[in-house]
Amino acid sequence: MKKLFLSLLSVSVSVLLFAQESPLETARTFMRSGDFDNAILVLNNAIRQDSRNMALKKDLVLAHTYKRDFAKALDVVKPMLEDDDADEQTYQVAGNVYRALAMYKDGDKMFKKALKKYPNSGPLYSEYGEMLWDNKDYSAIQQWEKGIEVAPSYAGNYYNAASYYYFTRDKVWTLIYGEIFVNMESLTERSTEVKRMLLDTYKQKLFTDVDKKDKKQSDFEKAVAAVYDKQSSLTAKGITVESLNMIRTRFILDWFTTYASKFPFRLFDYQQQLIREGMFEAYNQWLFGPVDNLASFDQWTKTNSEAYTKFTTFQKGRIFKMPQGQHYQAK
Repeated sequence: MKKLFLSLLSVSVSVLLFAQESPLETARTFMRSGDFDNAILVLNNAIRQDSRNMALKKDLVLAHTYKRDFAKALDVVKPMLEDDDADEQTYQVAGNVYRALAMYKDGDKMFKKALKKYPNSGPLYSEYGEMLWDNKDYSAIQQWEKGIEVAPSYAGNYYNAASYYYFTRDKVWTLIYGEIFVNMESLTERSTEVKRMLLDTYKQKLFTDVDKKDKKQSDFEKAVAAVYDKQSSLTAKGITVESLNMIRTRFILDWFTTYASKFPFRLFDYQQQLIREGMFEAYNQWLFGPVDNLASFDQWTKTNSEAYTKFTTFQKGRIFKMPQGQHYQAK
């Protein structure tokens, strides 16, 4: 009898908790489990009771999008775009739908409207550029650069810009934007992808004449390239994690002797800080070791466990952000 009572009490508590959970929370629980039909059912019922609730509608668009029913997602999101309450997330979820349906003209019009309303939105510039790139419109880079300029602490534009410059074989901006990105987003698959891009750029492009000579370069870009060119003698035995540590250390020392006052730059300030505190070698191992030679990297961390622990502890205790006013791309 006691067990029956406890069982009934447990059921009652579960029912009560379920009843207290908001429709939005319930729908999101269903979405996390992949049950999009039930999420849609819950959201539609809730919207009938609260037709002005934009949060419910945004999640309904997402549920249809995850279910890959893009036509229904479009039916829901189009009226939302005419609502004065449409926020950045509304335009983002709409952008996902337009991209999925390859409705590039409609999407272009929508993003332009969104950016007039939210001119400093890093995510909107990032996703607008991604839609243009889907349509093989290489003016996408203009959106990512603008996003970096107005929202320098948003990581997505650095990822997209670094990938673009890697594709176009531009060595300086691949290295600059790629390294900024991996410091902002360090634990994702995209971070590993960009670390490989960085290593490839150092090995295949940096000390070879691959940049187009007729392309417009900013003074900052010319300065970075000139200081790297001074380190070419350090490549005599190839590009390894060890030689990169020397090249990059010499780069920072020369940069702060010659250009730092003219071009303040947070990434280089951070590298200088790591050099001063004896953590730059560990940082370079973290940056290049796993994608260059995982076995060698593992051996280095075992041999230098104290140094590597010092760096990783320091890294976990900080958030890397780029400040306003350090966008040095050519106009």
